Amino acid sequence: MHFQSVALSDRGLNREINEDSAWIGSQIIAVADGLGGHAGGEVASAIVINGLAKADKKEFTKESVHDLVIEITTKANGEIAKTIKDSPKLKGMGTTLTSLITTEDKVALIHIGDSRCYQFRDGKLTQLSKDHTLVQELIDQGRLTAEEATSHPQKSLITKALMGNVETEPFIQLINVEPDDLFLLCTDGLSSVIAESEISKILREDGVTETAAEKLKKAVYKSGAPDNITLVLAKLTNEKLNSVGTIGAAAVVA
Repeated sequence: MHFQSVALSDRGLNREINEDSAWIGSQIIAVADGLGGHAGGEVASAIVINGLAKADKKEFTKESVHDLVIEITTKANGEIAKTIKDSPKLKGMGTTLTSLITTEDKVALIHIGDSRCYQFRDGKLTQLSKDHTLVQELIDQGRLTAEEATSHPQKSLITKALMGNVETEPFIQLINVEPDDLFLLCTDGLSSVIAESEISKILREDGVTETAAEKLKKAVYKSGAPDNITLVLAKLTNEKLNSVGTIGAAAVVA
């Protein structure tokens, strides 16, 4: 199986730079939301995305994907640590990572942080990833409702990220797929701004197209676009496609 994807990454209306990165490849799609503001979030997101891009030529199986992903993320985390050591002003930088990787007949979900993965099947949008955030932990503990979380003062506080200072293993899960499944990977600049009902409507109407990507971006802009916006829309195909590339910060950070 291979991915057929479209992607976009945009600075939004309130940010000086775009710290998000993304990769669309034959076997791997991914988004990463850089953390740290002027402390180099764009550098961290580019490091992990470029690491995944290099791995897109590997053969992933259901048995091997876990170890290969740990190898990739551990190497990226080490590179972030080295970059901070070489440039102390970058201390505090980090990145989320949400990715899908094809295996023989399933896709592997890779997740760290609060970027999201959605599956769109039979007209229904399902969130496959679970946010690594303080408010999600409070929801899991029954101390907060999902509705209350949207206005919580610490709703953006993440509990897990690649920051180079500690070993951070991603959540990894094999996902069953069907031929007509669509997938959306996005940073919280999209998911925290527009409703899932609006996302569903756009995917139902336009599928995996540039039109859908632009409609999602337009919806975020209509709501103020307070953060960087990065998304990947994808579907599965048996045909290996040549449309691959880095998007956002990873396309400009060496």
